[in-house]
Amino acid sequence: MTPFQHTIADLVVHKLIKDQHGPAAIELHAGPMPLTPSAQRLVDQLCQHYAERLGKGYGRFEDDEDNFPMARFVRQHVIEQRIDFATLAQLMMQHLQVRAEQEQLASGGYVLIARVHNGASDCLLVALVTETVGSAITAGLEIVDQPHLDLASLRVAGRIDLTAWQRGAERYISFLKGRADVAQYFKLFLGCNDVVIALKETQKLVQGLGRFAEAQKLEPEARDQLMERAHGYLDALGGEGEPLSLDAAAEQLWPDAPERLRGAFGDEALELAGGFVPDRRAIKPLVRFKASAPKWKVEFDRSSLRSGAVIYDKHSDTLVLYDVPEHLKRALLEE
Repeated sequence: MTPFQHTIADLVVHKLIKDQHGPAAIELHAGPMPLTPSAQRLVDQLCQHYAERLGKGYGRFEDDEDNFPMARFVRQHVIEQRIDFATLAQLMMQHLQVRAEQEQLASGGYVLIARVHNGASDCLLVALVTETVGSAITAGLEIVDQPHLDLASLRVAGRIDLTAWQRGAERYISFLKGRADVAQYFKLFLGCNDVVIALKETQKLVQGLGRFAEAQKLEPEARDQLMERAHGYLDALGGEGEPLSLDAAAEQLWPDAPERLRGAFGDEALELAGGFVPDRRAIKPLVRFKASAPKWKVEFDRSSLRSGAVIYDKHSDTLVLYDVPEHLKRALLEE
């Protein structure tokens, strides 16, 4: 199995028919869709594109199931087993039609709905995919136009982690944020409450930077430079109240190969949202060590290890502090 191959339990493709500023209609596929190799490739590619996209929104179902019925639809299919997958998909399309009708700038396309297993996770994936025209070579070596699904420009998609939902996780829905108007109507369709807690997201960002530094096997000086650059960038955004763009952060913090840092930010295990204002309290670990034991506490800049102001000897398991200030000397001598 390839890294991006997924086990498809159910799959259907319907169609949302809508022009911007126009009414919405739906065209439903009749009966179940065969799980062919072509269908497998499409789902694998779609899941890969979705996983690689940064700046997703994350949340949970809204409590109001009358106005946000997705939770009820999913429960009836997954828990109560009162409706089959085909009925679930039809109910979802009817609700998507209502939400698309309410958003003037929404446009139509093919709506792929799949229940997919990937490792221990059972997920419901929904994506609106449009067509584009490319070029193809015929058997007679002629160049012709060939329409195909434009997965690279995927803008409207979401995923419900059914496994996390059933175990009571805090967040189990994700969706592409993309353009604000499109993201909003699709978020409402999913019934997703995407409250973002800036402190938690900033802490996850700091974790992601640490994992990236480890994966790149950076030397201590290069690691410290990255962390200091990140601290300055995030501190400035936090001070100005500016929301964070993960794409822009990757360009600023790792300009020689920003796609590598984008990959770290896009790690689905991190579930890092974009668009939050960095919490300046949470970025201190980027440039400072802080630790405690039952009988002491210590805090110092990471750069102190490079300058020699602080030395850690792993063989004797000792931490040595140099250039002790006068007031601390006096306090220690009084003991």
